[in-house]
Amino acid sequence: MTASDTDATASPLEYVRHVVQQAWRDILSVYYANTPIWRLFKSVGLLFFGFFCWTASNLLFSYGVEWTILEYVRAYGFALILWGPLTHAVVVPLVIRLRRTANRPIVRTIARNGSKINLSIFLAIVLILGTAPISPMILDFQPASDDGSSADVNPDLTCTQADGEITCALSDSEGIDSVVVTSGGSEVTRTEQPPYNVTFREADLEETVGQKEFIVELRDEDGETLRRYRRSVASVSEA
Repeated sequence: MTASDTDATASPLEYVRHVVQQAWRDILSVYYANTPIWRLFKSVGLLFFGFFCWTASNLLFSYGVEWTILEYVRAYGFALILWGPLTHAVVVPLVIRLRRTANRPIVRTIARNGSKINLSIFLAIVLILGTAPISPMILDFQPASDDGSSADVNPDLTCTQADGEITCALSDSEGIDSVVVTSGGSEVTRTEQPPYNVTFREADLEETVGQKEFIVELRDEDGETLRRYRRSVASVSEA
């Protein structure tokens, strides 16, 4: 019986298993490709993919999308920017070298499982950063109103915390009619008096994916949002 006859008589389950196994072998061959051009290609590709995941998830957060999965997509992209190039420029070549030259049993064991160890560390970092994001991960994309009236409304927002309270202040109040703070879709506080400083308690904020976040919206006299700032309590400095 020829190979083609075997493929013809194989069950759909066996065919799918064969395709999956072949795809996995192809992925491993690319993963362990160790020529300089392949290392450069994989490192640059992962850097750009990580940057895309990181910025895209932050952009969706800025527009009020509250999907939990985005927390981990953002963490994945942020970690991949560094970990992707590090893996293919340093870790994979080192693992390949150790598999060929290691003499000690413990070193050979580490070399055989080097990729699994590397992936486990990376996933652990993603889970930690997704659950408790750090300040450099959070980007502010501030959507403007459709009529362009907010073109000149772009003040800096400074927030500090002390004794369980958070205070936010604007560098400029021109063109603003009110400031509203929301958390989890509920209004926490608002002010309609210049200079539009707001103070609220951390206990009033809702928790999402293990962290407390709030949104500060600058609105015009018609109630339209001019600017939106998203902050996590973890990113707010102590007063």
